[in-house]
Amino acid sequence: MLRQRSPDHGVMAAKPQNNETLASAVEAIAGCPVRDAERLRRALTHASARGAHAGDYQRLEFLGDRVLGLVVAQMVFDANPKAAEGELSVRLNALVNAETLAEIADEAGISELIQAGSEIRSLSARKRINLRADVMEAVIAVVYLEGGLEAARGFIRRYWEGRSKAETAARRDAKTELQEWAHQMSKAVPVYSVDKREGPDHDPVYTVSAIVDGFEAGVGIGRSKREAEQAAATDILVREGVWQEEENTQ
Repeated sequence: MLRQRSPDHGVMAAKPQNNETLASAVEAIAGCPVRDAERLRRALTHASARGAHAGDYQRLEFLGDRVLGLVVAQMVFDANPKAAEGELSVRLNALVNAETLAEIADEAGISELIQAGSEIRSLSARKRINLRADVMEAVIAVVYLEGGLEAARGFIRRYWEGRSKAETAARRDAKTELQEWAHQMSKAVPVYSVDKREGPDHDPVYTVSAIVDGFEAGVGIGRSKREAEQAAATDILVREGVWQEEENTQ
């Protein structure tokens, strides 16, 4: 049976927690002591919840993004000694994109610690994914600043190494794959059409068709247009035998 990506959890407004509680939780997740609890609070704070003179995660996200990219790039480089630059780039991009970061934030328990205002509920599904991804990078920056590159590498490997070895890590996203396949098969470019939008504005569900000349349309459902388009592209790729069902995760 085709496995679907788990739905976006969204980010609920977290109850305010004191610095010591947040530090203890992140120490357990990251395996690294947190001495600067105020910096950690900033890493976990969305602009909607910051005080008049407090900061949020944005500066730390900038640093964490670079640390993550370096560690994962080396991980992919070492694990794939025969891979060309193009394959290495595909693997790297799949491991540091917003969806993967948000998924790991949920898995590690980081999402539950995000300090956000009640208006976060009205964000689109895509923006909630981006928020969790940004905070994940900010937490990586905290670990790096607390324990250096080795501490950050240990934390990142704990959650990324298994994913880096998966067969699907070398797979491009479904829309990119479908575009190349469609060009080879019919010299056509896939067209995506929103068939239906259901649910409240803050948590919509989209049904999208992917159309390639000469082939049956693919249909996908998702909490954002992009997610539904990826699912529709996957539908065609699996049906036409380009991808195998048991290997697909889109």
